[in-house]
Amino acid sequence: QVDKNAELVAKWHYCALSQEKLCRPIVACELGRLYNKDAIIEFLLDKSGDKTPMKAASHIKSIKNVTELKLADNPAWSGDKESIKGDKYDDMQSARFICPVVGLEMNGRHRFCFLRNCGCVFSERALKEIKSEVCHKCGVPFQEEDVIILNGNKEDVEVLKKRMENRRLKSKLEKKSKKCKSEESASQQDTTEDSPGPSRAKNGKDCPSSISGEKRQIIFTKSSDNGNSSVPGKVNKASTTAMKRSIADSEEKSEAYKSIFTSHSSAKRSKEECSNWVTHTAYCF
Repeated sequence: QVDKNAELVAKWHYCALSQEKLCRPIVACELGRLYNKDAIIEFLLDKSGDKTPMKAASHIKSIKNVTELKLADNPAWSGDKESIKGDKYDDMQSARFICPVVGLEMNGRHRFCFLRNCGCVFSERALKEIKSEVCHKCGVPFQEEDVIILNGNKEDVEVLKKRMENRRLKSKLEKKSKKCKSEESASQQDTTEDSPGPSRAKNGKDCPSSISGEKRQIIFTKSSDNGNSSVPGKVNKASTTAMKRSIADSEEKSEAYKSIFTSHSSAKRSKEECSNWVTHTAYCF
């Protein structure tokens, strides 16, 4: 038969995966087993073919399946310093951690549990005596399903397995529903972009009418500029005479304006006033 004390020491003082002494950061799975975080990370990273299957960590698929524990130190624990020389009694029942509410040592003689939401560790007695829906240490709300017993019996492990399977099924269904919703929203956006809306269709139908209206306006303006004639394009005699008068007035004004400059006929010099080709200036005779 296995010694009970040795079994308790193996569960509460050593890692369930690497069989080394527990040292912070300490981690617990959804079944309530204790591990060193380094051992879990090495187990997950090791993807070689020669990897030996470990029953203690077969249900751990990622680091999300594990929660880091917030443990309270035992002030009366002196560690392994007393048993270095071998002249003192090594008390294996003394624990490194205690319950922060009641003060019980976490050595396996008392039932302990942790909250999956925050990772705080308490004794079962503390949760029963001080009933609350909020963590005693950090104040995070929790439910009964979030309470996981550490190193429980076979019955406790079976209950925790069922809860773990139900949680994973719910998470898978939620992921599938989110993917379906995202795909549906993307398809709806594509259809709205591809298909012309009612405003576009109406604008498309109204385009030819607007173009024809613009043409009608242009024709109407031409006809009004040309006079009161019924046919656009023909020019009346009155309009032609008015145009000729305006051109003559502009020519008279332009001649008065041009007389200022030397290019005008009045500003031109006679042959006598013009200089010889040898002279430098025009006023040397």
